[in-house]
Amino acid sequence: MPDTPAPEQTEERPKRRQARGERRIAQLLEAAATVFSTTGYTAASTNAIAREAGVSPGTLYQFFPNKEAIAIELGERLMREMREAYGEALAPVDRATPLEEAVGSAIDRFVAFNCDHPVFFALMHGPDIPGRIAEEHDALHATLLSRVRDLLSSLLPPDTPEADVERTANVCLSTYKAGLELVLGSAGAEREAYVTELKHVLIRYLTPLVA
Repeated sequence: MPDTPAPEQTEERPKRRQARGERRIAQLLEAAATVFSTTGYTAASTNAIAREAGVSPGTLYQFFPNKEAIAIELGERLMREMREAYGEALAPVDRATPLEEAVGSAIDRFVAFNCDHPVFFALMHGPDIPGRIAEEHDALHATLLSRVRDLLSSLLPPDTPEADVERTANVCLSTYKAGLELVLGSAGAEREAYVTELKHVLIRYLTPLVA
């Protein structure tokens, strides 16, 4: 009569299978990030993602039914990371903090996140991003704008009208997004030069308002 597996063994098997599944999902998402960054969302295919991951399309379909599902999962994970990043980058500062320091710190953290995750820009700003990602992006933009407002409120004179703070926040955020495209489109010393120019633009815009 065969030995009956111990309860600990039967519990361990599903855990191992679950761990393998999570590793496979991470592998597929990493491959998708590479493909989306290289070709864009529209031109990407599940076959290209499977090939990049070194698995068969059948293996990919065990975890994701289509390209949109992959993009949504990847986008949601990046959103969570981004919220953590801007929570630190845009915390209100002491009014005695030099403007150059406040702007430089925020820009450095945002640029670092986007350079580490170039697919974030591809998914968030592409013309054909999936609906759920578009909705998440709109929510992220609204929250990000709110945090920029909070940061500016700690830098601008206390009697600055709310409408002026809102307008300034919109200009800063739009300027940052435009500059980010230039930053991500370059590399090495040229990328650093664009980062420096982006800081200069924002600092020069904000200096008379803060003063």
